[in-house]
Amino acid sequence: MIDKVIAHIEKNYEPYLERLNAFLRIPCISTDPAAKAAMRDGADWVLRFFHDAGIDAGIHKTDGHPAVIADTGPADAAGPTILVYGHYDVQPVGDPKLWESGAFDPKVRQGRLYARGSADDKGQVLTHMLAAEAWKKIAGKLPIRVKFLIEGEEEIGSPHLGALIEKERERLACDYVCLSDTAKFSAEIPAITYGTRGMLYKEIVYTGARNDLHSGTFGGTFPNPATELIGLVGKMKDADGRATIPGFYDDVDAPTAKELESLNSLPFDEEAYRESVGAGGLAGEKGHSTMERRWLRPTLDVNGLLSGFTGEGAMTIIPSRAMAKVSMRLVPHQDPAKISAAFDRFVAEHTPAGIQHEIKEFTSCAAYVCPLENPGLQKAAAAVEAGFGVKPAFIREGGSLPILPLFKKTLGAESIMMGFCLATCNAHGPNEFMVLDDFKAGIRTAAHLIAKMPG
Repeated sequence: MIDKVIAHIEKNYEPYLERLNAFLRIPCISTDPAAKAAMRDGADWVLRFFHDAGIDAGIHKTDGHPAVIADTGPADAAGPTILVYGHYDVQPVGDPKLWESGAFDPKVRQGRLYARGSADDKGQVLTHMLAAEAWKKIAGKLPIRVKFLIEGEEEIGSPHLGALIEKERERLACDYVCLSDTAKFSAEIPAITYGTRGMLYKEIVYTGARNDLHSGTFGGTFPNPATELIGLVGKMKDADGRATIPGFYDDVDAPTAKELESLNSLPFDEEAYRESVGAGGLAGEKGHSTMERRWLRPTLDVNGLLSGFTGEGAMTIIPSRAMAKVSMRLVPHQDPAKISAAFDRFVAEHTPAGIQHEIKEFTSCAAYVCPLENPGLQKAAAAVEAGFGVKPAFIREGGSLPILPLFKKTLGAESIMMGFCLATCNAHGPNEFMVLDDFKAGIRTAAHLIAKMPG
């Protein structure tokens, strides 16, 4: 049956592309209050898709933008239930002058489809929707049960997703969550992402005098918040690139031999990696390779510093206030709450007399990892190979996806991440694109996943 489904997909590729273009023309910018009607149009478009495909679906209201939940229904054969997660909302356009064509006017250039949302995530989630539709049209029903959760708030941090999943726990019950909102390893090699890092994001504010002081009149007699804050962040890492927060590494596990073998087998060009961002050199935690530091090790970075006079010329002051933003990427078994408390103690202990400090916390989420031996992960890899004609690389992602531990906690399901776009697709930037061959291969892959899961 899978051969007939794939033949149907190949035959209908041009109409699929036209439907993707229609989806991309809807400016679903979730962060823009003026786009509320467009957000509803996006949800309605997804709903109509499922209804036209003969798949039961409904719109579910949240305190923000709506989500669509769909269900292909019970299958004849025994097999796992998959919940496909995706989102129909997109990032703002940014500076329109930087786009070679309109952000919501899809255009094909040199085998790439340019439009906001083409890769993140309309193009990718549509591959799964089209695969389910193809199975319905050719076989009448799917060999496994496939559910869909397509939300409209991913680009603003999914603030209402947790409440929705908790409320619809039974409706969303599944064995695996499948999402395509990640990237391929390279243009030639697709990827299965089996883990992401967690994140803790803090802001430290140092305050000295009630207002800026003349550095000649008062210099040398009062503590300088800028100088002291620079000293504080400088103490957070040692000469070997390791965080000095007490207990930071207590729960960090070494990667398994299989993980290291998989990591070391990847065709990684360190010099090309350096040149890709125009950096003068590489740095990081001593004793670990670049790939380990990129995916498997925790990090601590200063993301922003602000204090004093920053305009042209000179202004001789002792700043009243200084601020630093610090993020920590966490790995499996590191508890964000434990690290957060240790960080706060470190700041308090190293803040000098005469300085008041305040700590704000913006993000806290755990890391996620799916064991490489998981049967669902292996079947997904077989599906990717069938869809792309190339074995996928097993990779981790250095970034964070808070929804993954949320799915694990609420639904008890492992997540499978199959990325169909390039890491260089300009997601969130101007001229976002999806390679058309990858879009087609993604539909084939999603169809093969449905076929291989019951085995």
